[in-house]
Amino acid sequence: MSLRLGDTAPDFVQESSEGEIKFHQWLGDQWGVLFSHPADFTPVCTTELGLTASLKDEFAKRNVKAIAVSVDPVDSHHRWIEDINETQNTRVNFPILADADRKVAELYDMIHPNANATLTVRSLFIIDPAKKVRLIITYPASTGRNFDEILRVIDSLQLTDNHKVATPGNWKSGDDVVIVPSLQDEAEIRERFPKGYKAVKPYLRLTPDPRKN
Repeated sequence: MSLRLGDTAPDFVQESSEGEIKFHQWLGDQWGVLFSHPADFTPVCTTELGLTASLKDEFAKRNVKAIAVSVDPVDSHHRWIEDINETQNTRVNFPILADADRKVAELYDMIHPNANATLTVRSLFIIDPAKKVRLIITYPASTGRNFDEILRVIDSLQLTDNHKVATPGNWKSGDDVVIVPSLQDEAEIRERFPKGYKAVKPYLRLTPDPRKN
């Protein structure tokens, strides 16, 4: 069965480049980015994992842990990590799951036979501290992921979890946000958004990012 937004992210125990991972325990009370790559020693994946390593501080600021997965064994991951570090001028600082038995791939529906019957597709899941799936994106094997977009979505999710707002199209952190239509009490609106709002339409009310001073 396919995972859907709001589902509990399946728990699992699997070997990795950093030893055995008990997924929910490993996540703890943090957000998680779980992403699959088709295979070790492939060009697009090498750049993606190098980029993920370079963004460690950005993930840490958002209380996020990253973890990768493919169907390659642990020894392959260790050899490939050397290449990633060398070619991407970084140090891989997150675990890569060794899903040789495809346990994780099947739990997260990462094997798409019409794309490839044996390798994982390029999927990514954002998982919140309650272990709920908040984002699912699947890319074609030939297209590397935009990790600026992943960080943008995390910013949006964390903002909307703490304030009764949504983020408009092409929103970036710090831009104006939208007051959710379900919030109609003017006293609460004034309390939550002391800078006020602009009502373009009754259902479209823009207000400054409530995190800004």
